[in-house]
Formats: sequence, C-alpha cells, structure tokens
Amino acid sequence: MTPTPLQDVALLLRPDDDVAIATRDLAAGSVLATGTGEVLQVAVEVPRGHKLAVRAVPAGAQVHKYGQSIGLATAAIAPGDHVHSHNLGMDTGDREHEFGTARVVPSFPEGLPRTFLGYHRADGRVGTRNYIGVITSVNCSASTAKLIADQFRGIGVLDDYPNVDGVMALAHTSGCGLVSGSDGAELLLRTLRGYARHPNLGGLLVLGLGCEMVPVTSLVEGLELPRGMHVETMTIQDTGGIRATVRAGVEKIQAMLPVVNEARREPADVGNLVLGTNCGGSDGYSGITANPALGLASDWLVAAGGTSVLAETPEVYGAEHLLTRRAVSPAVGQKLLDRLEWWKEYTAAGGGTMDNNPSPGNKAGGLTTILEKSLGAVAKGGAAELRAVYEYAEPITERGFVFMDTPGYDPVSVTGIVAGGATVVVFTTGRGSVFGCKPTPSIKVATNTPMYERMSEDMDINAGRVVDGTATLEQVGREIYERIVAVASGEQTVSEEMDIGQEEFIPWQLGAVT
Repeated sequence: MTPTPLQDVALLLRPDDDVAIATRDLAAGSVLATGTGEVLQVAVEVPRGHKLAVRAVPAGAQVHKYGQSIGLATAAIAPGDHVHSHNLGMDTGDREHEFGTARVVPSFPEGLPRTFLGYHRADGRVGTRNYIGVITSVNCSASTAKLIADQFRGIGVLDDYPNVDGVMALAHTSGCGLVSGSDGAELLLRTLRGYARHPNLGGLLVLGLGCEMVPVTSLVEGLELPRGMHVETMTIQDTGGIRATVRAGVEKIQAMLPVVNEARREPADVGNLVLGTNCGGSDGYSGITANPALGLASDWLVAAGGTSVLAETPEVYGAEHLLTRRAVSPAVGQKLLDRLEWWKEYTAAGGGTMDNNPSPGNKAGGLTTILEKSLGAVAKGGAAELRAVYEYAEPITERGFVFMDTPGYDPVSVTGIVAGGATVVVFTTGRGSVFGCKPTPSIKVATNTPMYERMSEDMDINAGRVVDGTATLEQVGREIYERIVAVASGEQTVSEEMDIGQEEFIPWQLGAVT
C-alpha cells in the first residue's frame, strides 16, 4: 500500500506538535507518510476534526498542539493513535505570565474599505442599526413589553418608516428580590443602562411593574443619553394593567416612529466600529479556520482605529499567558489574571472546576480539554496588543483590542458585550448556531464546510474553505472584514432576515435573591 501524505488528510499546525488535526475521516489501518521520512499507521478510526498522534508521548507527559500544552497523556500514546478523552487529561501546571513581552501593532492592508454608512448619534458614537427598544426593569413587565413590541412586527407594519429597523423588547428574568447595592443588582443595572444608551437604539420605552427593586427611573436617571433620543417611562400598576399598558405603550411608540425615522445613514470611519467576537458550538476546526480568520479581521479593524472585544473568560483559561504577553501594562495583564482567579473561586463554590468545559458537543467535534479549546478561542483576538480589560457590561471606552469578563454561555456573554457598546458581532461556530443579538447584527461564520452546507440558511460565511484548500486564511479574513463593513452599512445578516435576536438578551445573574 502506498502511504498517503499526511498533509493530504491532516493538518500539523507546528513542526513540534505531537498531534495533527484530521481533515477527513481516517479509517483504521490507513498508512500515512509524515513528510520526514517516517510512516505511521492509523490505529483506530479518527473522525475529521479530531487529533491524530504523529509521535510517541509517554504517560504523564504534555501533549502539544499550537505549540502549547493541551493536556497530559493519561496513557502512553503511540504514533497513529486517536488522541482524545480516553488518553488525554487536564494539565494543571503553572504557566509563566509575562506582561507586555509580545506587543504587536498591526498594519492595515491595502484594498480594504475604511468607511461605512452609519447613524451618527449626538454623543459622537455611530450606530449600525436604528431600533426602538422596550426595556423592562423587571421580569414582571416582560410579557407586556413583548406584547407592545409584537404590535410592530410583521410584513409591511413599518413600511412608512424605512429608517427604523424595528421595535424590540428587551425582557429578562430578574429585577425584583435583588439585594440593593449587591453585585447582582449592580450587574443587572449596568447591563440595562448599557442597552438604554446603545448607539443602535434611536428610541426607548422603559417599562416596569411599579414595585420592583430596580425601578424604571434608575435605568435612565443620570444616564448621558444622546440629545434627540426619544425616551418614555411607564409602569403597569400606574397605567392600569396589561391591556391599558399595551395600548398606551403602542401609542407612545407610534409617536416615536416619525422622530426615529428622521435618522439617516451617513459615511463614517471604520474606527467608530466596536466589534464583539464570540464562539459557540466549537469544534476541532474552530482554532484553525474561523477563529484565526476572524483574528485577522480584528487586527485590521484595530489598525484602522476601531475596537475589537474578546470575551468568555472561562474559555481563555489555559491561554491567558498568551494574552498577558500582549498587555500594554502590567496592570492590564494583572486585571485579566484577577478575573480568572475570581472565576476559579466562583466555579469551586458551585462544586465545579475550570476544566468542566468543553461541552459534549465540543468533544464530539474533536476538542478534548479546556486548554485546547482556549488556545483556539483566543485566536479570535488576532495579535494586536491588549489595551484594556473590562468587567461585564462595562462601557467600552478604549479603542483597540480589549477583553471583557463574561461567562462562556453565548447569550449571556454577547449580552454583556453589546451592553458595553458593540455595534457588530461576529460569531464563529463549528457544530452550528442560530444566534442573533438585537439591536446588534450577528454575523455567523462556519468553521467547516459540511456544517455550512447542512445549515447554509443560518450561516453567513464559510471558513471551512481554509481546510478544503479553496481559500487561504487571509482571503477568509478579508471576507469577514468586508462583511463587517457591509453589515455595519445596513446589509442584513441571516439571523436578521429571520428576525432572530430578541430572545437572546440574557443578562448575567449573580448574587442572592430575597
């Protein structure tokens, strides 16, 4: 049997890596030539996206991918073995955290757009959408808010207002019983206020029940809203119940519509964009196709003066040393480490550990340990220097590449990023996702072609072409960047075409409820 060249069926990311990633299903008994004069035989079937050992690793030794440890061998590994949960475990060894030793200022390539068409707000920010939001102060007003917003959904309802993207309800499951001044109460308030002042909103109706711990007035009092933004507040108890409140709310929004519709898209520098990045349903291709391609687009946006936000703190665990090396100061790097220490205590208090992740779906897609997942996840942030670290839903004021502390749960993570001011989100997925995040558009990037073809009506871009050999990382990175600019200028994403994104507003819940 003539050996098949390894590079035809698998990717070896670094010459000194112990594993390669299968780019197709590998049958047991297949014979592969490594390119260094060695031949290996596949011991058992290795699914595409999973890891194939290319050299022997003794039990207890580190296994390397991306040039980094992704775990310890729990049994002796031979060349040709399938490397996964049965023979790879967590590596809890300490990592050296250097500060600012790998700072990079990316350059902007020729041929990419430098402007987009956005909504210029009076506070100097530029929105990519022009929604009217119905924000609830408490879950007790959630159903009423949705009833109000639903009156403006459907074909032809807003035809007379072409510059209004829609009316959306931002309903949640909290707001009452929170301990006043607690971390949980402050977190919810910060999130709601972040949406209330978001540049993608042109009008705002704040709706409460009337007796909650987070009153409607607290969402807008002292908040520097752009001049000209139409804001109304209501409570169900004072208005006379659900039916009366729906009628009154609809009337208030009908009065807003002509005013909000006066906004027009005008040219703006891409430096005004705030890009949120997230990944969900990751697989073995995430770290080699969609995430690094997005990382290139992120770097180019930063080079143009824009902002890019990496998040999901539990999913940078094990790769944080790569981020601290990019920090502009020891204080920025230490803040990231402090947030990770908080997470270690938080998960321990719940009886878990930081390596509870990856999920079953991630493992089915080829990811084994949180270290492997994190090393692929941080690729979304490119190589630019890390300029700031924000807590959940904090206003993002620094331009450049920044980090926000969020959970790994996608809707909660993106809710925090959008509350911080993200005006476009790019969401990478290997297993498949149907995610939207109004009022910010969500561009979904598939990591592999089979999933893209299976879920083509839910995907915007196919990064799987990198593995297929039909596109380079740079070509897909350019496509992502150009799509960011097009979407920022008004082009709809597939989730927007299906009116998805209202239910995915899920603020992070912390603390005691009394």
